[in-house]
Amino acid sequence: MPSLHPQLKDAMGEIAKEVHNELDGFIPLTGNPEDRLYEAMRYSALSGGKRLRPFLCISAANMFGVDPSRSRRVAAAIEMVHCYSLVHDDLPAMDNSDTRRGKPTVHKAFDEATAILAGDALLTYAFEVLSNNATHDDPHVRAQLVLGLARAIGGNGMVGGQMMDMLAQTTEFDIGQTTRLQRMKTGELIAFSCEAGAILGKATEQQRLALRKYAHDLGLAFQMIDDLLDVEGTPEEMGKPVRKDHAAKKATFVTILGPERTRAQAEMLAAQARRHLEIFESRAQLLRDVAQFVVERRS
Repeated sequence: MPSLHPQLKDAMGEIAKEVHNELDGFIPLTGNPEDRLYEAMRYSALSGGKRLRPFLCISAANMFGVDPSRSRRVAAAIEMVHCYSLVHDDLPAMDNSDTRRGKPTVHKAFDEATAILAGDALLTYAFEVLSNNATHDDPHVRAQLVLGLARAIGGNGMVGGQMMDMLAQTTEFDIGQTTRLQRMKTGELIAFSCEAGAILGKATEQQRLALRKYAHDLGLAFQMIDDLLDVEGTPEEMGKPVRKDHAAKKATFVTILGPERTRAQAEMLAAQARRHLEIFESRAQLLRDVAQFVVERRS
């Protein structure tokens, strides 16, 4: 991890550990015949990763004094959705990837049918967690969480963005279309991750808007660096194959802007994201630091 604010590495590590434990408790093995499904779910959900989205959720929630047991549940639900998206994204019908986070992908470690079912189960379980009374005693808050996540990952969000990503292999996209693709595929779930903390804390509309703007710029910067790492990174650093977008002749920020302009744009967006947090003063320091981390990372 880049050398940033001294608290950031510890905070990200601690939250990653907490969310891992939460997921471990949510997805136990039971000894029943369907345990193969749960083994595949655990294989995906407990295989590490940056846990960036849970970090954003919990860090935002902490700014509003949210009970940690509640924010951990929401963070775990968000990570379930992220893991489901990776399981399905890796399938032969999508990106056809053999490795993820340095390990065989779920369909390689198990089989394609089990991978599809594991993704389905992670997705639906996320909504069960959000709608449970233990997540918040106010049903209005739970309803906002369910609605927000559904909007972020449906046809106008992550799933729609994945459809555009597949079309990008055969259709020439300009910078506007590519930006929209990435906002939907990656940015909407990142935005919800930030806003979920604010929903739990019953933040004001001004505060929620500031976090949405922060997350919007952060998500685009994140994807721009992802596109750069697909060109500049190594399989060892990334834990997955690289240069696949280039091989597929897919439009990315790098193919449209070039590496130097892409990096400059990502750094500009990260700086802009940090400015959106000014209303929170020192409470948002970790979120400011993670914006810098996003553009300096190597995986």
